[in-house]
Amino acid sequence: MRRPSTFLVLVLAGLLTACGGGEDTAPRSAAQGGIRLGFSQVGAESAWRLANTASIEHAATNASVQLDLRVADGKQDNQIAAIREFIAAKVDVIAFSPVVESGWDKVLQEAKDAGIPVIVTDRTVDTTDTSLFATVLGSDFTAEGRKAGEWLVEHFRDHKGPVQIVEIEGTTGSAPANQRRTGFADAIKADTDLKVIDSRDGNFTRAGGEQVMSGFLQEHSDIDVLFAHNDDAGLGAVKAIEAVGKRPGEDIKIITVDASRDGLSALAEGRLNYVIECNPLLGPQLMELVGKVKTGQSIPRRVVVDETTFDREAAKAVLPNRQY
Repeated sequence: MRRPSTFLVLVLAGLLTACGGGEDTAPRSAAQGGIRLGFSQVGAESAWRLANTASIEHAATNASVQLDLRVADGKQDNQIAAIREFIAAKVDVIAFSPVVESGWDKVLQEAKDAGIPVIVTDRTVDTTDTSLFATVLGSDFTAEGRKAGEWLVEHFRDHKGPVQIVEIEGTTGSAPANQRRTGFADAIKADTDLKVIDSRDGNFTRAGGEQVMSGFLQEHSDIDVLFAHNDDAGLGAVKAIEAVGKRPGEDIKIITVDASRDGLSALAEGRLNYVIECNPLLGPQLMELVGKVKTGQSIPRRVVVDETTFDREAAKAVLPNRQY
């Protein structure tokens, strides 16, 4: 099978060690043993994504699932090609984390026609034909955006005058970018002092976050708040803020999503102010679903991961045992 680059394999190996015993709970069963799973991953653009891939690889090994992993490098065409190769190889189950929400109906119909069940992970797809996939496993991105907005409303409850907000979005067209933006906007809309003055795509990367934030700082003289759609973009923004002599977390309040070790470390240090969890360790749940769809068992149409939020003190408390 095709493998990620040598660098990615080494990084994933380190993450598997970091994940510790938690992943060992993935159940082994005769039903799962020997199942062939084709999985198309978005890419390796962030610590979250690397931890997600590591979790899936580790859980597949524990469940004796034969995993064919393809990394799409953030390109939908690569994912569509991978899914077609899985179909041609007659794998038992296909799973994928879609780069963007739309444009999947044709290839998913091909999988359906071949009798291969599809599980959508992490992100969602935009289709009117929900029979094209068995289930969606992942986070509630709208709720994540809403939690960010609710914290902001509470934090500035006694503030007088306008609060200038900038937003570093995730990849344009992706489910987390679309839904986090919507949830955030809904949560703050009742407070007319909270104003999003600029919003741009940072592509979920540190480099993208730094570049976008540098542009914001050049164009806007008075930014009060940054909402970054993931930790990596937020940490890139921290670098840009410090480069102009401002204090992230003080001069500009920062909210991010993921709760990676790096994000929580920055929160504990006071360089971020609030972090919403988006748990990447989906491997054990995915393998359980794979086993069930292969054997024709009933499964929910949507499986939402339990997640929490962190302020500075909560981050300090969990960091010693953080798995990713």
